[in-house]
Amino acid sequence: MSGERNETGLVGRWVRQVSQAWNGFRRRRRGRGPVGAVASPPVGLLLFFAVEEEMKFFAPHRAAAKGFSLGTTFQVWVTGMGRKNAAENVREAIACLKPERVITAGFAGGLNPTLRCGTVIYDEDFDAGFGPDLEESGALPAKFYCHRRVAITAGEKAALWRETKADAVEMESSVIRTICRELHIPSATIRVISDDAHQDLPLDFNALMTSEDRINYLKLIGAVLGHPGRIPKLIEFQRQTIQASQKLGAALEELLRVERS
Repeated sequence: MSGERNETGLVGRWVRQVSQAWNGFRRRRRGRGPVGAVASPPVGLLLFFAVEEEMKFFAPHRAAAKGFSLGTTFQVWVTGMGRKNAAENVREAIACLKPERVITAGFAGGLNPTLRCGTVIYDEDFDAGFGPDLEESGALPAKFYCHRRVAITAGEKAALWRETKADAVEMESSVIRTICRELHIPSATIRVISDDAHQDLPLDFNALMTSEDRINYLKLIGAVLGHPGRIPKLIEFQRQTIQASQKLGAALEELLRVERS
C-alpha cells in the first residue's frame, strides 16, 4: 500500500507541475519573438533559441552585473521548434535587427557515441570567428544533422549516425544558417548534448506535438498518467536537460564576454 501511495503522490506532483507549466504557457504570447527589450539595429550578434528551456541559464546581464563588459551588442530571439517556425521567425528577426553575425543555440541529441550529455559542440562559417574562443572554453567542433523530428531511441540515433556521419541531431540550425548564407551573414551553430547516443527518451515527444510543432501539454499529461512508471525517467531527463542548459548558458555568456563587435 505504501508503494501505491508513493506512486500516486508522485503522479499528483507531476500533474501539478505540468499543469502549472501549461497555464504559464497559455499566458505567454505564443512563446516566440524577441526576449527582453529590442535592441536598436544593427546588432553585433543575434542569438536564436527554439524554446525558452534552452536559454534558461543564459543570462548575460549577470556578467555585466559582476563588472564584465560584454564585447558586442546582442539580441536573443525565440523561434519555436522545427523548420517552419525557424524560417518564419528568423527572417522577421533579421529584417528587424540587421545582425552582423548569428548564432543558433540550444539542445542537440548525441549521435556520435563518444559525446556525453553536457558537452558543448559547435559548427561555424569560416568567417564567423567564434571557434577559437569556444574551444578555449572546452567546446568541440562537430557536424550537425537537421532532422524533421525528435530522435527518440538509441536505435534511431545509431541509424542516423551511420547514415549521416553527423555528431549530433537537432531541428532548426540548417534552416537558420541557410537563410543567413542567402543574406551573407556569418553564422554558427552552438549546441549542448541533452541526451547522448546511448539514451532512449522517456516519451515519444513527436506524438505530443501540435501541427505548429509545439508540445501539447494536455497530451503530455495524458501520456504520463497512462504510463506512471515512466515518471522517474522523466524526472531524470528533466534534471539532465537543466544541467545541459547550465553548460550551454555558461559557454554563451563567456563567448559574449570576450567577443568584439
